[in-house]
Amino acid sequence: MHFSQPSLRTKLILSFLIVIVIGGLISLYLGQRLVKNTLISQAQKKVNYDLASAWIVFNERLNDIKDLVSLTAARESLQESVVKGERDLILRRLDRVRVMYGLDILTLTDQNGRVYVRTRNSKITGDDQSQDALVRQALQQGVIAYPEIIPQSELLKEGEDLAKQADMEFIPTPKAAPRPENRETSGLMLKAAAPLTDEKQGILGVLYGGILLNRNYEIVDRVKETVFKGEKYKGRETGTATIFQGDLRISTNVTNERGDRAIGTRLSAEVKTAVLDEGKAWNDRAFVVRDWYITAYEPIRNAGGQIIGILYVGTLEKPYIDTANRVMLTFTLLASLCVLFLLIILYFSTTRIIKPLQVMVAATHQIADGDLNHKVEIQSQDEIGELASAFNQMTEKLKAANRELVDWGTTLEEKVKERTKELVEMQARLVQSEKLASLGKLAAGIAHEINNPLGGVLIYTHLLLEDADRDSAQYENLKKIVKETTRCKDIVKGLLEFSRPKEPEMMLTDINDAVLRALAIFEPQVLFHNIEVRKELSELPRIVADSSQLQQVFTNIIANAAEAIAGNGILTIRTSLDKQNDRIKVEFTDTGHGIKPEDMMRLFEPFFTTKQVGKGTGLGLAISYGIVQKHQGSIEVRSEIGKGTTFTVILPVRRDVSGD
Repeated sequence: MHFSQPSLRTKLILSFLIVIVIGGLISLYLGQRLVKNTLISQAQKKVNYDLASAWIVFNERLNDIKDLVSLTAARESLQESVVKGERDLILRRLDRVRVMYGLDILTLTDQNGRVYVRTRNSKITGDDQSQDALVRQALQQGVIAYPEIIPQSELLKEGEDLAKQADMEFIPTPKAAPRPENRETSGLMLKAAAPLTDEKQGILGVLYGGILLNRNYEIVDRVKETVFKGEKYKGRETGTATIFQGDLRISTNVTNERGDRAIGTRLSAEVKTAVLDEGKAWNDRAFVVRDWYITAYEPIRNAGGQIIGILYVGTLEKPYIDTANRVMLTFTLLASLCVLFLLIILYFSTTRIIKPLQVMVAATHQIADGDLNHKVEIQSQDEIGELASAFNQMTEKLKAANRELVDWGTTLEEKVKERTKELVEMQARLVQSEKLASLGKLAAGIAHEINNPLGGVLIYTHLLLEDADRDSAQYENLKKIVKETTRCKDIVKGLLEFSRPKEPEMMLTDINDAVLRALAIFEPQVLFHNIEVRKELSELPRIVADSSQLQQVFTNIIANAAEAIAGNGILTIRTSLDKQNDRIKVEFTDTGHGIKPEDMMRLFEPFFTTKQVGKGTGLGLAISYGIVQKHQGSIEVRSEIGKGTTFTVILPVRRDVSGD
């Protein structure tokens, strides 16, 4: 049977149809990937922020226990009772505190670490707790609080009900790593310990207390209520939070098929390997009990830095997948309608171009074969004639373009590299700005909520100080409260400066003068006595800037450099003018211990600090970063462990106060 060849119109329509269909399918595939990845990426960012909020709730509860134990240990009446040996009175008072504040245990040891009073099980005393990590550190260093694993033998001393609360049988869980045992008898506890001292600061004993997290849902439910606010999808809670002891769920609002809390189920093997075995954070999708979630896991460490558990938050992945599918279905329907409309138009538009197109096709074949000297004969003055004329012009330009292309190819690669570097830098600045903006909102809320209560505490403490006997222990304790409350006020002040930065007062400023004024603050201090300061200040033009704010930036950097040197060392301050890019560079180079590579990416995050507790708030560099950004500048950091660090502040040269 003989089949006739399809017409040129049919071929043209079929060709366009194939191109449209293939292009549409590729676009739909790429669009689906883009939409899904975008939605999942945004959801993952939200979950990461949610995990930060969960840590706030977790640490807040731990600090509540720490404050309660510390304040109770500081009571003068308790100290007097211990000195007098009033065991029964101590038991009644401590038991009342334990019950009132919801502690699972509250126990007092003597100065050797032997239990003197155990409020939950008063019959068992005299056992040695001196090897307990928190008791040992409290005897040596003072108040301390950490999560700790409590073995069954210690739980039984406090009461059989606590041991029963911690005892869990493993429930078979899909994707969990195999374990030889089938139950857990120890418990995970938020625990704090504080030394009990006499008037001469001699150690009388240690008071320790805590709450058992096994089957205690206070923290996880508070996280769910605070972060996810009861969001549901098709009748299921979308947001979940869990506390793991090892890879075992001991406190969770993840549910099983029956709708019960999935207590006793275990962590998937891949997450266990990353978080428990390697100590890394997990920020990815993960299979949780019976469904896929977008998750964030971070390890929980005890006082010795050992990983003993995991804090987790996650949200159902299905709502985001369904949303992406709905979007792509809508796009598919619209694309199909567009294809149909284009085919109708194409059918009616092919008639006028079929015949002249044959001539053009023949000429095109000759051009494709390399005959750039071929000319198309112009037979009409209509659009096809103009096309033929343009075709001939194109041939001439192709010859010229071919020569230019060879020359252009030699420089294209370098231009691509330069543009790629610019895009990477722009993306880094955008990510940092987004993080600082989000954290600024959180900082403003926290500062607003706690500033007034702190002011009240400070006022009433000063009033008590006026009435207190200066030789009494109470007077010293009140002075400590004033000192610590004042430090909290300073932290709040830093929070407010970070969340609501003052707009710079722009005026003509001498950068060298601002550097010297910042340096003059430190040179008389003891910290600088053994530091050699080298000043290499170039002649600079006066620029429009806020001198006081830039002095604050330089002060923060100089202070960090001095603390990094921590003794004998050299601080080099160098200013220079980059005439090519019309900007000023101010470099601070120290010979300190350097910055760890893993800390470099977090230097300008609020509250991130490598200093000891009480030595800094972690806001100095974050505020400095914001000030420099307000001046349309940037801060660059180079560091090498053991050799030192260089902070470079880069400012544009602006001489017009209006900023135009």
